[in-house]
Amino acid sequence: MMTEFEWPWEYTFPPFFTLQPHEETRNQQIKVWSDLFLRYLKYLNKFQVNINENTFPLFNNDAIKRRLSPETITVILEQLQRTGHAAPLDKRRIEWQVYSYTLEEYANMVYDWIQQTGQLNTICTLYEIASGENSEGTEFHGVDEAVLLNAFRTLENKGKCEVVQLDDSFGIKFF
Repeated sequence: MMTEFEWPWEYTFPPFFTLQPHEETRNQQIKVWSDLFLRYLKYLNKFQVNINENTFPLFNNDAIKRRLSPETITVILEQLQRTGHAAPLDKRRIEWQVYSYTLEEYANMVYDWIQQTGQLNTICTLYEIASGENSEGTEFHGVDEAVLLNAFRTLENKGKCEVVQLDDSFGIKFF
C-alpha cells in the first residue's frame, strides 16, 4: 500500500501559491515548487501535466483555498525545462511531460542495465524495458514509454542504440 504523500510546510502557507515579487524570495520559491513537482509526480508515477488542471492537488490546496495560476505553473515548468526535467508537448505549452530524472539520466540507467543484463545487440521492446519483469526494481521501471522513447533518442544520437518501429510500438537495439 502506498504511504500518504508528505507535503512540505510551504504547501499550507498561502503566499507560496503566488509568485513573490522579491527576486531572491521568488527564486527560492520556484526551487521549492520545482522539487515538489518532481517528488509529487514521481509519487503518483505521473509523467504528464496540463497547466489548466484546476483540481489537481499539486496545483490546488483546497484546505487553504489557494491554487497556482496557469502562469505560475508555466514558470515552474520552464524552470524544470532548464534543468532537463520537463518539456512542453504542444506549441501553446499547455501539456507538459515531466520526469524525475533527466532524459540523459534515464538513458544512462537503461544503458547500464542493458549492459549488466547482457542484452547488447538484442532488440528490446519499450514495454519490456518500462514494464517487464526483468526491469522490476530499477529506477526506470514503470516510466512512461513516451519519456523512455525520448531518452533513447539521446542515446541514438550518440550511436549507442537504434530505435526501430515495430507494429504498434517501438523496439530498441542497443550497441
